[in-house]
Amino acid sequence: MIPVRRRQKRSAPDLYDTGPGRTPELLVLVCSVVAAAVAVAQPFVLGRTLDLLLHDGAAGGWLAASAALLVGEVLLDSLTALLTGRCTAHWTAAIRSRALTGMLHAVPDPVSRYSPGDIATRLTLNASDAGGTPAARAALAASLITPAGALVALAVVDVWVAACVLAGLPALALVLRAFARDTGTSVRAYQRVQSDIAARLLETIEGAETVAAAGTAVRERERVLRPLTELAELGGHMWVLHGRALATGGVLVPLLTVAATAVGGLRLDAGALSVGELLAVCRYAQLTAGFGSAATLLGALVRGRSARERTTALEQLPTLPYGTRTLPPHGPGALELRGVRVLRDGTEVLRADHVVVPGGLTAAVVGRSGAGKSVLAAVAGRLVDPDEGEVLLDGTRLDQLTRPCLRAEVGFAFARPVLGDGTVAEAVAAGPRTVSSHRIRDALRVAGADAFVRRLPDTYDTRLADAPLSGGEYQRLGLARAFAHAGRLLVMDDATSSLDTATEHAVDQALRRSLSAATRLVVAHRPSVAARADLVIWLESGRVRAVGTHRHLWQETAYRAVFTGEERGEEPVGPAGGDTPRQERTASLHGKARP
Repeated sequence: MIPVRRRQKRSAPDLYDTGPGRTPELLVLVCSVVAAAVAVAQPFVLGRTLDLLLHDGAAGGWLAASAALLVGEVLLDSLTALLTGRCTAHWTAAIRSRALTGMLHAVPDPVSRYSPGDIATRLTLNASDAGGTPAARAALAASLITPAGALVALAVVDVWVAACVLAGLPALALVLRAFARDTGTSVRAYQRVQSDIAARLLETIEGAETVAAAGTAVRERERVLRPLTELAELGGHMWVLHGRALATGGVLVPLLTVAATAVGGLRLDAGALSVGELLAVCRYAQLTAGFGSAATLLGALVRGRSARERTTALEQLPTLPYGTRTLPPHGPGALELRGVRVLRDGTEVLRADHVVVPGGLTAAVVGRSGAGKSVLAAVAGRLVDPDEGEVLLDGTRLDQLTRPCLRAEVGFAFARPVLGDGTVAEAVAAGPRTVSSHRIRDALRVAGADAFVRRLPDTYDTRLADAPLSGGEYQRLGLARAFAHAGRLLVMDDATSSLDTATEHAVDQALRRSLSAATRLVVAHRPSVAARADLVIWLESGRVRAVGTHRHLWQETAYRAVFTGEERGEEPVGPAGGDTPRQERTASLHGKARP
């Protein structure tokens, strides 16, 4: 039994253990703590100043200290706001970068389980909320230092007033605890529904032409906005929780302040307090009751932590481990699948054993929809690893190769290439190799794209965003990029689906004459593509049913039925038409694969 290899998964013991570092948060914390210290010192200094003024004492120094503290508090608040903004911006950028990097480097199959709308929400709204968490955490710590310091100062001024205020603090703590617990559940549900709406909206935008043609705009609008009812309920519930916490705090804080003032008045009447000390007592009572004002910061912290969990899910998507080996130069590109088995949710979707594509040949992968063609292509080029078995290129297992070597030697072309927003030349040049302008133009010519590129306003320097390209033209640019960076193996997964038959045939002929890639694996839907290939890998229900030439396989009714949905009744295209000069030679190399 061949051991099962598991994909690597990132681990993050702390949601905020990486990023810009602790410095921005520490700056916010230090500035907030200093501001809190100033706020705690201010009532005492102000009370002392008042007592000196009432008794005709020399209050010059104390008056200056009071003014300095007032000015300092304003300046510190402004500096805290500036540092908070910078901290939030740095963390938001870092979180978005890490989440996007994790998604782009992940194994494709786990990524496909997230809808585009869900990913967009995680990278925008959730990243923004998560980016504010470090600053909110520092501000929350400072907001707790202020009432704690005020309580200590109050005890220094008068222990009886401090005891009165202290008696009411447990009620505020219970309010905050319940608020944090209930808010966390509501926030997670709210963020989930937000992602659902975004996903539905993006689906509608992508299918806007279909919606317009079918006249289903009203129905589609209702489908997109249907989750709004649940979103409104969740949002309303969160506001109720927030309002309840603020209302409770709004009642308890004045009660504590009134109680402290009453006790302070009694102490003043008894001669235990001066007027200035009574002023300090009242102010300290207000600051001590500031535990209740932490509800807003606590809500932001709960929301940010929940959002961080959603962005971390993208960072922790499983990735492929790479080896340390490289391939010797000028290899033929022989591809071999040994005992390959791929599972999806416990169901086998591909089984391929002893499948060999000799170097320098073109192999077409055919089969009905869902037969496993794209899975085989992904495994052959190591976008995913098989759950069992191994894939070899020129005798070396793909999982033993370094990442640069693998991506330089194994190229892909897809039905919907992602080319970015640069110029045509930049899009074709982007890849694992540094390519010359001559190779770029040669690749465009082989892909049949050179003619329409020359008609663009700035030819090769035309920005893709300004180029009115059709689906077929866009696909040909994707082919050109694959051709420009081709190594010893090129995997083409439905990469010519938007091309007409004549253009596809011309591209194939140019490819055979000009491309340096030794071996080609082509996912084929048309019998003409299979006929031009040197051999065919026929998949059925996730298993390789046979490997052979198109002419040989066409004799079987089940094989012909694979193509009847697209070209019903089409006769096989054989070597007599000049399309497959090497089919007869490869027919003797391959028979049926073992099921």
